[in-house]
Amino acid sequence: MTSEMIRLKEKTFLDRIVEVKRREIAQAKGVEPLRELKAKLRNLPPARDFRAALTGSPCAVIAEFKKASPSRGIIRGGAHPLEIASVYEAGGAAAISILTEHSFFAGDGQHLAEISKQTGIPLLRKDFIVDPWQIYETKYLGGDALLLIARILTREELREFISLTVDLGLTPLVEIHNEEELEKSLAVGAQVIGVNNRNLDTFVTDIGTSLKLSPLIPEGVIKVSESGIACRRDVEILMGAGIHAFLVGEALMRSGDVGRKLRELMGREIEHHGGD
Repeated sequence: MTSEMIRLKEKTFLDRIVEVKRREIAQAKGVEPLRELKAKLRNLPPARDFRAALTGSPCAVIAEFKKASPSRGIIRGGAHPLEIASVYEAGGAAAISILTEHSFFAGDGQHLAEISKQTGIPLLRKDFIVDPWQIYETKYLGGDALLLIARILTREELREFISLTVDLGLTPLVEIHNEEELEKSLAVGAQVIGVNNRNLDTFVTDIGTSLKLSPLIPEGVIKVSESGIACRRDVEILMGAGIHAFLVGEALMRSGDVGRKLRELMGREIEHHGGD
């Protein structure tokens, strides 16, 4: 086995996603150079306040629009972005997360653009951000916040991307999975930290990851627990650890009644049904 074959074999699934993303962005920049994309940002309305949305409630749910994932396959393939977003907003979601990664998650940047025109709550772009071009694109598409994955960025890239995101009036949600990534993120000024309960190597989820890392996140930094949150009991356990913002996708998208599931997660279902 050659060294190249060994290298390829050792690549994680996340590595492959990032490789594909870098190729896609290189092609996109060829079609629309950065200077042209920047020109489109003139006179856009200011972003909605993602940070305020997360701190305005003791149980702030970022409800995610996600059709599919590499680990779970098709989740809700025929879902219409505007219909789901409308249910989320009416159900009291603090914000909406939109998967825009196409090759592995069946996402689309146009989903973000469409929802942005129809909703009043903040929108988080969830993708694999590896180039500043994508940050400018997020602003153009109507996003108010974006996900930055600490693991796939160097410390200097993460610092640069956080700064650019803030300069454009958006909020960076920096995703971490372990203490090392947390330390790196705090060192470069992350103010909103998302703890991914999903191991990106094995795709196994465990909310214990949030319980372990939450006490290490300083006061004043917003904590978000991401992935693996299936029911109100999970939310209550996390709230007991001082976490008050939750990114939930699959549990909502698989539900036969999305609005009811959202209310359940927020602890409003009994109240909504008059005690039934």
